[in-house]
Amino acid sequence: MGPLFSGEDLMSHKWLKEIKQGESVKGLYVVKEKGLSTTKKGEPFLALTLADRSGEVEARVWEGARDASALFSTGDVVEVEGEVTSFRDKVQININRIKKVEGEADPSIFVESSPEDPSSMITSLAELLRSIREPYLITLVNLFLKDHRFIEKFKKAPAAKNFHHNYVGGLLEHTLGVCRLAEAVARLYPRLDRDLLLAGGFVHDIGKVKELSCSLVIDYTDEGRLLGHLTLGVMMLREKLQVLKSFPRDTAMRLEHMILSHHGEFEFGSPKRPKFLEALILHFIDDMDAKINAVARFMDKDARDGIWTEFHRAFERFFLKGVITEDTPTQEEGPKGETRQPTLFST
Repeated sequence: MGPLFSGEDLMSHKWLKEIKQGESVKGLYVVKEKGLSTTKKGEPFLALTLADRSGEVEARVWEGARDASALFSTGDVVEVEGEVTSFRDKVQININRIKKVEGEADPSIFVESSPEDPSSMITSLAELLRSIREPYLITLVNLFLKDHRFIEKFKKAPAAKNFHHNYVGGLLEHTLGVCRLAEAVARLYPRLDRDLLLAGGFVHDIGKVKELSCSLVIDYTDEGRLLGHLTLGVMMLREKLQVLKSFPRDTAMRLEHMILSHHGEFEFGSPKRPKFLEALILHFIDDMDAKINAVARFMDKDARDGIWTEFHRAFERFFLKGVITEDTPTQEEGPKGETRQPTLFST
């Protein structure tokens, strides 16, 4: 079976971020989400989220929804023909024809990747980590850096299914960001154990290489759903520590605690709350890096006219993306929802 795209096909591909209301669309896209629903009149329709590396768009099949649903599954590449409409200020594709496409799919076409070069990021991360002076910690870090199987997975893994760094290379980008923040904070507060904070920043999310899979869509693995990346991360850390027979028990326990507590609060899926200074700081900088990425990408991808984004349900607010002038209308309040902001790490 040949590739789905030839060079000519790729040149003519209509990227989802470029589609406009009133246009006709014909192209190949991956099915990110899929579900049968019914209208108020009880008529079935098929609700889809289609994606390529430029973004994603909601789509609907109104005629023959049940038959269409049987043709493909989530994660399949489909050929779509339809019309671009608008629903609640967001573009949406009304699909007239849809079919599954067989062939070898190039993930670089359908899956978003980090804007940063993975080789450059891993080099920068390794240089930063090798500035650790504590002998036991640098030995532990080097065990991970020299584990080629781990590094190959680490370079490609996403950091989440939704919200922050949810693309190929996102885990590496996020980890590098956390370690850079750790170094900066340690310079400002000399009482912090810089080496421990850096090492904790490196290992805090390592379990995500086993928790998440990323082929054409990001999803949870079986062990990811059953155990989660916090448990998996501790297991991976202990596997390396078994090689280092004389590794200090206090340092090992602190690193395990940093993995288990970096979500900060029980309600955010953290089995433990941070109980020493470096663990608390790791929680703060991890949360900071994740939210900066989440909000920045939300604003960059927002297609709404005007200077305000659409309403962000997780953050429960609109975000200002333009310049305020005297003619700028006041933004309406958004939908009422939860009174507390959900964590970005649990979704």
